[in-house]
Amino acid sequence: MPTDNEQLTTLLDPVVQRAGLVLEDVAVSTVGRRRLVRVVVDLPESETGSADLDRVAEASREVGDALDASDVLGQDPYALEVTTPGVDRPLTERRHWLRARTRLVRAERDGQDPLTGRLVEVTDEGLVLLVTVTRGKPAWKQPATSEERVDLRWDEVVRGVIEVEFRDLAAHDAGDDDADDLADDDLEDDELEDDELEDDVHDDDLHDETDEHEKTEEA
Repeated sequence: MPTDNEQLTTLLDPVVQRAGLVLEDVAVSTVGRRRLVRVVVDLPESETGSADLDRVAEASREVGDALDASDVLGQDPYALEVTTPGVDRPLTERRHWLRARTRLVRAERDGQDPLTGRLVEVTDEGLVLLVTVTRGKPAWKQPATSEERVDLRWDEVVRGVIEVEFRDLAAHDAGDDDADDLADDDLEDDELEDDELEDDVHDDDLHDETDEHEKTEEA
């Protein structure tokens, strides 16, 4: 039977909010004889980085219980997948940029070259980036670099992406251990989203839900 995504969104939005997350998207597709319900969740605008495994696991359980208690999917078997957008998710909405604060981003601009910098602020008017500027030096000297604040208006930003950073180990000797550890944790969380998150967190839920609904089908 066809599934109304608006019904699913109405059902699951408050459920995901109770888990401290935001419902980003709901999609239903057919896989073999059953359907796959894919629910994408993310952090609220007030937080940065990516959702941790425990919060996503809690949201997965709550979403599964809500779907089982509702008739929105009918009696046909389905598999449930609850995941996060991943680091490669395009930044197209203001809320996406808010969650990317402190990260290195590339902003694509209307009619201009892309601009890469550290996202330090998101305002009603637009974005504020710290951009590293290199000034020319003779070939036998290291070029001088400095950081400049660049303000971008919303009407000139088309979209953006988060840039993956490769941390310089020498930064630890300069006293940046805490900052590097936080950034590394964020990167590890992002890498887990597409691999371990779906494999480790959702396998049990998928198996339990698939078995339960297959029994319903056989009956």
